[in-house]
Amino acid sequence: MFRAKGITRDRAAANRDVLKACAVLGACFAIAVAAAYFATVDFGAPIPRDDSGLILGREFLNVWMQGRAAWLAEPSQWYDAQAYQRVLAILLGNDYPQQSLTATPAGMLLAAPFGRLGYLTALGLWTALGMALYVSTLARYLPGQRAFLAALCAPAAIVGLIFGQSALITAAMLTGIFAWLDRWPFVAALLIGLLLMVKPQVAALFPIMLIASGRWRVLAAAAATGIVLFAASTALFGIESWLAFVTKALPAASAAMANADEIGRLYSPTLFMNLRSAGASYGLALTGQFFSAAAACAAVAWTFRRHREADPQRLAALFLACSIAAMPVLMASDTLALTLTVLALLQTGALDRRERLLARLVYWLPLLQMLCGAVLIPGPALIAPVFALALVWRLWRAESGAAVPALRPA
Repeated sequence: MFRAKGITRDRAAANRDVLKACAVLGACFAIAVAAAYFATVDFGAPIPRDDSGLILGREFLNVWMQGRAAWLAEPSQWYDAQAYQRVLAILLGNDYPQQSLTATPAGMLLAAPFGRLGYLTALGLWTALGMALYVSTLARYLPGQRAFLAALCAPAAIVGLIFGQSALITAAMLTGIFAWLDRWPFVAALLIGLLLMVKPQVAALFPIMLIASGRWRVLAAAAATGIVLFAASTALFGIESWLAFVTKALPAASAAMANADEIGRLYSPTLFMNLRSAGASYGLALTGQFFSAAAACAAVAWTFRRHREADPQRLAALFLACSIAAMPVLMASDTLALTLTVLALLQTGALDRRERLLARLVYWLPLLQMLCGAVLIPGPALIAPVFALALVWRLWRAESGAAVPALRPA
């Protein structure tokens, strides 16, 4: 753990109080949400389904299907949305909600082992893997009981776990990247390259950060990792898989993004989706997202160029908050890495009154998005950018030599 310096006793106590509240209320949230969700699941079906018609571990379905595609003679064929839906109709019935494969062919390399298993067995293995990586990360970087419980029951973690998403795995990877960036740079580079090829929406700002901070060897190693993954996936699945991904999967994802469906409204805390849910036109929402992304990129570049030696936890928090602000589509569970960093800052007692308020909002961001999205009220998308702005402001004040006041003492 990184230790902050110059922390008053009152501030440390206030941070502990927030951490305790997150732990207690988070545990209540986890129990309530799990009970409410599983009460809707029909466990009598061959593959259990909830009351929306989606199968248990709904998001893992596409991972599993991509793993199955890896073993086909033509792995690229399921990037065609209609062909993919026909296969799902055979497996799950004609009434199964529309799905599409949008992961890169590099993802097939990781998904392939799951595709050789039955769905429920694969889902169980996927869940166990995610939990093992996540809990081991918490044990190493959030050893305090309150922080550990708060992270274990964090809304982003619970949503990701119930829906079978990759949030637990990616949060562990992102935490590892920042912990090992200077200690074991080539391990960090391997993880960065892997994320850029498999889940680029959570790693898109890493090249900017690495260039701004002058970590050229890490950048080169990450690029080499990406090249190796591209070459391996091309050799195994054919260049056709990448062509189909670009010409079929990406347009399908773009078309889905243009329509703020229920999933986007409830579970995507981005400025683009918030604006679309509130009735903004596609062009207006995209323009707003463009300026948000530009500001996020500028903040990362300035911070890591001018303040590379600042508190590593604050730098990680700023980067992760900016990553959320930059993306037009991101699931609420993908904010989990930022949640862990915020909890780590609370554990060190480093946050002032303003930052503690924002920390609470970050922790509850998935719940706030669900509540506001249900009634078409935008706003949760501003939490990550405002938190990033608060961190940048503190760095700028420190650079200018001015005192950094809290709103009130402590």
